[in-house]
Amino acid sequence: MDSIFSTVKNMALIERTGGGVGFNFSHLRPRSDIVRSTKGVASGPVSIMRLFDTATEVIKAGGKRRGAMMAILRVDHPEVVEFIMAKQNPAMLSNFNVSVAVTDEFLKALETDGTYWLVNPRSNEKVKELRARGVWQLIVHSAWSSGDPGVVFIDEINRHNPTPQLGKIESTNPCGEQPLLPYESCNLGSINLSKMVSDNKLDWGKLLETVRHAVHFIGNVVDANVSPIKETDDITRANRKIGLGVMGFADMLIMIGIPYDSEEALKLGEQVMAFIEEKAHEKDAEIAAKRGSFPNFRGSIYDGKYPAFRNATVTTVASTGMISIIAGCSSGIEPLFAISFMRNVLNGARLFETNPLFEETAKQRGFYSAELLEEIARAGSVQKTKGIPDDVKRLFVTALNIAPCGISACRRRSRKAPITLSAKP
Repeated sequence: MDSIFSTVKNMALIERTGGGVGFNFSHLRPRSDIVRSTKGVASGPVSIMRLFDTATEVIKAGGKRRGAMMAILRVDHPEVVEFIMAKQNPAMLSNFNVSVAVTDEFLKALETDGTYWLVNPRSNEKVKELRARGVWQLIVHSAWSSGDPGVVFIDEINRHNPTPQLGKIESTNPCGEQPLLPYESCNLGSINLSKMVSDNKLDWGKLLETVRHAVHFIGNVVDANVSPIKETDDITRANRKIGLGVMGFADMLIMIGIPYDSEEALKLGEQVMAFIEEKAHEKDAEIAAKRGSFPNFRGSIYDGKYPAFRNATVTTVASTGMISIIAGCSSGIEPLFAISFMRNVLNGARLFETNPLFEETAKQRGFYSAELLEEIARAGSVQKTKGIPDDVKRLFVTALNIAPCGISACRRRSRKAPITLSAKP
């Protein structure tokens, strides 16, 4: 209890200053497990998550908004089924993103349609055997119906742990893009790719200059920041994780004239991120030659690869939900959410928004009208709107217009198979 409520206190201090927190609840004993010291029973991790959720509801981050949180539970925790289904109730864990930590063992069982064991974290005893595909179907169905849970491939994450000598990574930041050690933080920044386009082409020279400045800038943020938790200050400065990413990717494609759901878009995306990572690492090593490596450099994945390296991580692609709104561009690497829509903001206000690139195109091509925007706002998409040229419809696809996989082999017929866990005692 001391550990749990100390963590709630630290969470409150971080959220008060505008931060978010990620948690792995897998070390908590399952519900109804006997507590030897009191002869009582444990309430279980999902119940404890409600405590964190309620505290966050009360404490508004920075005095303006509720803090974001990530809750992770291992797929082999005895309470994983309840965790997967928790957010089917809209009132449950409303301040959490939730993700199941999927292991290699589980994936092997999934591939062979086998079973795997749930393990009590207190005693390390096997308590129940479940069919992996039943659990996976439950995850998929829950994600389809409520948006949660996501999945975190925890063993794959640790295969790429930049500082394995410090221990295993068990959790991420609130939106899941940055795996972190206990108390660790990551300072993120994103390049607006729509500003990297000149004359309908990507300006690689401007992108190079921006990458180099951004790495320098975000690295300085590590030194300038002061965390409300001493442990966070210590580990953050010891590893110096930064995450340079992108936003405005969908806008960039539109400006160049490439449909989002095309092979050409995939190829350009690979080229852009490979370029950013390569140039960001070059700049990071250059800074390290002058200022020194992060303190935990010895034993890291960079030790022996580089003479010096400034930051334990350099790139990551974040969701950029807030900063993309400020910058007036599409978020992260996501497709457009909608062409024209009503945005719900604080205090119940609603703002009518239209994608500026579509509005500009409509005016240039001569089919712009206020009535058209209202019609699009009702549908959210332009695909069935009359009077819009086919090439414009092809370019301005939204999230709901894009198939999960463009390859025909991935388009499977809908099946209404029952979800069965096939538990064994």
